[in-house]
Amino acid sequence: MAEVGAHLTAAPAGGDRPSVFEAVAQDSLMAAVKPALQHLVKVLAESNPGRYGFLWRWFDEIYVLLDVLLQQHYLARCSASFSENFYSLKRIPMGEGRQQPLATAGLPKRQHWKSLLLLVLIPYLKGKLEKLVSSLREEDEYSIHPPSSWKRFYKAFLAAYPFVNMTWEGWFLIQQLCYILGKADHHSPMLRLAGVRLVRLTAEDIQALEKKWAETTSSQTHSITSRVQSALRKALGGIAFSLSTGLSVSVFFLQFLDWWYSSENQETIKALTALPTPPPPVHLDHEPSSALLPSLKSVCPLCRKVRVNATALATSGFVFCYRCVYSYVKAHQRCPVTGYATELQHLVKLYSPES
Repeated sequence: MAEVGAHLTAAPAGGDRPSVFEAVAQDSLMAAVKPALQHLVKVLAESNPGRYGFLWRWFDEIYVLLDVLLQQHYLARCSASFSENFYSLKRIPMGEGRQQPLATAGLPKRQHWKSLLLLVLIPYLKGKLEKLVSSLREEDEYSIHPPSSWKRFYKAFLAAYPFVNMTWEGWFLIQQLCYILGKADHHSPMLRLAGVRLVRLTAEDIQALEKKWAETTSSQTHSITSRVQSALRKALGGIAFSLSTGLSVSVFFLQFLDWWYSSENQETIKALTALPTPPPPVHLDHEPSSALLPSLKSVCPLCRKVRVNATALATSGFVFCYRCVYSYVKAHQRCPVTGYATELQHLVKLYSPES
């Protein structure tokens, strides 16, 4: 059965309230899917930019469209998002007593569209905002400023964003703590805004979902429009079923990919995959004064002071002060350290955020 899957079990006696581990785990499931798909699209785009480059350029928009279709399918059929259904949960309107509606009944229209909007739009806007802040910070580090009329707003936005983000994350943390202590019915503020709460699927829910799926697959339609709609529903159901059963097997792999490509792990990856450092160029000048290199890498080999306007020689790779190496190369047409033949056109200015 597409929506339920083999992993669903009836809710145990003792309450329909899911544990905080179930609630948080279903939140992190979709967060693990997106990076894995993003990496797959990146590999395709790099292998054939002409054919797959548009997938990388419009990845966020394509992903949010697919997310809308997937979440709409599960909300309409199971009263739950994809990840909530994966963990045998469903949404019910706030204020429902012990007599809960079956999962096949669906949510009221107001709660349904609120849920869909908050499930899809909020993560999309948050991701776009994070990308905007990252690009603005890069521009700020390299002193690429917008027009003066926007400069004040630009600076204020970058200064305020960390506090806004901390408030947002703190809101979720406080809500989760209240849920753990039994002071709240929601582990996430998004559920409260949607006017719903999470409960476990019951045996009646599972039976109703199985019966609905069986009726859908066995129904015969005759009109062209009905056949097209049925084919689309079956295709979407097949995709949802493949994704659900596939995640049952590969959720560990997705979590591993999320860890492997996380920014915190990049230094470890570089250490494991870094190529050996190539040897320095063969020394051709045997003068003792120029053969001795300074022990500190930030010191110019010519003036023996901290480098100013660091400039590298393309012929040898050694770095000097611009003024020092310019004068030396202009007078001797060679590298001060190796003696390689060098011209002024081989001077390469090095740029860094500090400069």
